Amino acid sequence: MTPGTLFVVAAPSGAGKSTLVNALLEREPQISLSISHTTRPPRPGEQYGRHYFFVERPDFENEIAEGIFLEHAEVHGNLYGTSRTVVEEKLVAGADVLLEIDWQGARQVRQGKPDCVSVFILPPSRTELERRLRGRNSDAPDVIERRLFNSREEIAHAHEFDYIIVNDRFEDALADLQAIVRAVRLRAPLEALRHHELIQELIAP
Repeated sequence: MTPGTLFVVAAPSGAGKSTLVNALLEREPQISLSISHTTRPPRPGEQYGRHYFFVERPDFENEIAEGIFLEHAEVHGNLYGTSRTVVEEKLVAGADVLLEIDWQGARQVRQGKPDCVSVFILPPSRTELERRLRGRNSDAPDVIERRLFNSREEIAHAHEFDYIIVNDRFEDALADLQAIVRAVRLRAPLEALRHHELIQELIAP
């Protein structure tokens, strides 16, 4: 069986990462989104097990000690992490998996799984980034200010990723993201495995 590909998508808060990822998953239903654990409280409309596994900080810290996470990081005062077992089981079964995480987690994933494909989403400007953050009406003013402040360091790591997409016009950014997925799936090593029988038939005397 051809193993799946691990996609990693990161961005500063307000860049539109979640909206892009959700739209990609609708167009590419064979990609499985890995649900992260987090200590932050749910936002309005978020559901346990669908958007995140919401856990208390002591429980999360125990899970770190037990080594269950493929990656984990503290972002804006909250802890986030990805289950190692869940991701690896899906990849071995041939499913593509997408992680929607921050740059710190992405760095850990690249170290542990260097064959992953990483994408960083940029906003078109700082003005637009601030407008999007304030327009969400889901965070307190002090949280928004912290996210804006932290975005500078986050964006400084964009060059570490395989691909960079500027989310100015949503449809263009989504098309770029989908093009990356399709190009990765057409890489010769993967296609040679998938089409082994066809290749053997075509080269047979």
